[in-house]
Amino acid sequence: MFALKAKKLHQNAKLPNASHSGDLACDLYSLEDTDIPAGEQAKVRTGIAVEFPDGWGGIIKDRSSIASKRLYTSAGVIDAGYRGEILILMRNDNKTAYSIKGGDKIAQMIPHKAQEWQVIEVKELSDSQRADNGFGSTGEK
Repeated sequence: MFALKAKKLHQNAKLPNASHSGDLACDLYSLEDTDIPAGEQAKVRTGIAVEFPDGWGGIIKDRSSIASKRLYTSAGVIDAGYRGEILILMRNDNKTAYSIKGGDKIAQMIPHKAQEWQVIEVKELSDSQRADNGFGSTGEK
C-alpha cells in the first residue's frame, strides 16, 4: 500500500485525504481565507508538507466543483525531494473576486510514480501517423 507522510505546519491545517475508497486523488484544503481578485492568481496555503515514498511525487489538479466556478490550479508538480509547504497557485478567470475560506477543498493531489529518463538530442524524429498535427487536429473545436 502507498503511504504518504504528511506534516501539519499549522494547527488549523487539514491533512490530505481521499473522499472514497479507491479514489485516484486526495483532496487538499485551504489553511486560511484567501481572496483572489478577478482575472488574477494567488498562492493559497495548505499548511502541510508531505514526503512521498522513494520514486514517487505528486501532481496537483483542479477539483471539478471549483473548476466549474472558473477557478483553476496552475504549476502543479511536487517532486519527491520537496519538503516545504504545499502552496496551490490558483487562477480566477471570473469577472469578480473569488473568496476561499479556510478549510475549503481547493485542489486534488494525484500520486505519480517517477520514471528515470534522459533527453537525447537527435537530428531527426521517426515518422508517426499524427506527424506535426497539433491543436484541433483530431476534429475538436
